[in-house]
Amino acid sequence: MPRIAFGLEYQGGAYVGWQSQPTRPSVQGCVEAALARVADGPVSVVCAGRTDAGVHARGQVAHFDTAAARSMRAWVLGANAALPRDISISWVQPVPAHFHARYCAEARTYRYFILNRRARCGLFARRATWVHRPLDEAAMAQAAVLLEGEHDFSAFRATQCQAKSPVRRLERLTVRRDEAWLTIEATANAFLHHMVRNIAGLLIVIGKGEAPPTWAAEVLVGRDRRLSAPTAPAEGLYLWSVRYPEAFGLPEPLVGPGP
Repeated sequence: MPRIAFGLEYQGGAYVGWQSQPTRPSVQGCVEAALARVADGPVSVVCAGRTDAGVHARGQVAHFDTAAARSMRAWVLGANAALPRDISISWVQPVPAHFHARYCAEARTYRYFILNRRARCGLFARRATWVHRPLDEAAMAQAAVLLEGEHDFSAFRATQCQAKSPVRRLERLTVRRDEAWLTIEATANAFLHHMVRNIAGLLIVIGKGEAPPTWAAEVLVGRDRRLSAPTAPAEGLYLWSVRYPEAFGLPEPLVGPGP
């Protein structure tokens, strides 16, 4: 049966997260229902990263198998016509049968957006995290460097995390400022449950001056979630992109650089 990969963009504020639930709206449920209308039959979708409630995506990737003969244009236009306005399929492409949206991914990149000014912003309510106290982005960046590399990230995983191992390879963790906006960007082979939000929470505490940058290394080595910072809000987090082997020839996400 042919396999099709596709890219997704969505705002997560109205959903319980990616994964389908019987009585509450999910991104997966909406996408499968929309694709089923185009296929004229049930469709089961597998994604690269199962985002939590309130988390957004610029570059989610997923795949499904179908015997329905449709053009790539028909899949995009037909599904988007049936999807709510805060979910959109950006591209569709046939892939080999061995492609798997989750297991073939080499790395995932998340961005966490913080609006750092005294007044909150109505335009980005539920789309970015607001911190009214001044943040020291230089201190945050110093702390971020201490978390890069392959480590046991037990101090940054949720208590309900089901991953078999807490070891992850954090390829890159950066903090940058553009006027009132701070962006935390994290790239890793995979992430633990709430890992990026827990890292963001720690960096925010350091940015406020409540702990030195070296605290990041202490928390990491301690491997105790209870000794770390509170989890940062979901609304600032975006699944930004997913990296696959070039042989698959998948397109880049279409949305620009802003939150």
